[in-house]
Amino acid sequence: MENSDKGLQQVRDIIAAAHKDCSLSEKLQFYDRWATRYEEDVSILEYKAPHLAALALASVCLLNRESKLVLDVACGTGRAAEELQCCGFNLFHGLDGSAGMLAIAKKKDLYQELKQCMLGQEQLPNDSEKYDAVIIVGALSDGQVPVSVLSELLRVTKSGGFVCMTTRSNISNLQYKAELEEGISSLQSKRLWEQVLVQEVEQWEKATSDKEITQESDYIPGVIYIYRKMLPLPIVSQ
Repeated sequence: MENSDKGLQQVRDIIAAAHKDCSLSEKLQFYDRWATRYEEDVSILEYKAPHLAALALASVCLLNRESKLVLDVACGTGRAAEELQCCGFNLFHGLDGSAGMLAIAKKKDLYQELKQCMLGQEQLPNDSEKYDAVIIVGALSDGQVPVSVLSELLRVTKSGGFVCMTTRSNISNLQYKAELEEGISSLQSKRLWEQVLVQEVEQWEKATSDKEITQESDYIPGVIYIYRKMLPLPIVSQ
């Protein structure tokens, strides 16, 4: 086996460990240990989500990006913020459950504020109507952050602001994706946000298991969603 293939298999094993059923404390310990190797490993997978999500958000946020305050949820080591900075954004707050990941992100000196938060387990430690944009890349998937976090993403976004989300479209994540889209649609039907962009991506990253590889490709697909928080309805006096 060539070194590149061996490296890919090692990363596949790591990803499988990240998604296995385990306690919250065990999962956080895993991410703390993985933090120093995380970026090297996902580069082997040709993981494009932070770059593509940043481009997508920039494509809808056209004016004064440098003054827009962005909340990076499940920020990890800060890869999404790096990509957003390349697109002209400069103001970032970050949240993650892993202290090890936050320590790596802090060294990059990109964030004005970083907080640890058990995503989906507790309310986000941020004020309502605070952020011009909220982005969550990579964490909305099976075994990671529950769909219930959607209401919190919406709460901390300013009226008229954007929420940018990604998920995978591979076989093992289809049930989660369906639940995510049901949650998104529910908030839309309540006129709490409106769809701005849905971008399907065929080559999201290399497949992390043999069963996901097809004759056509050894990559799995993914999708980017961007929604705009609706402005409050005017109060009509009787």
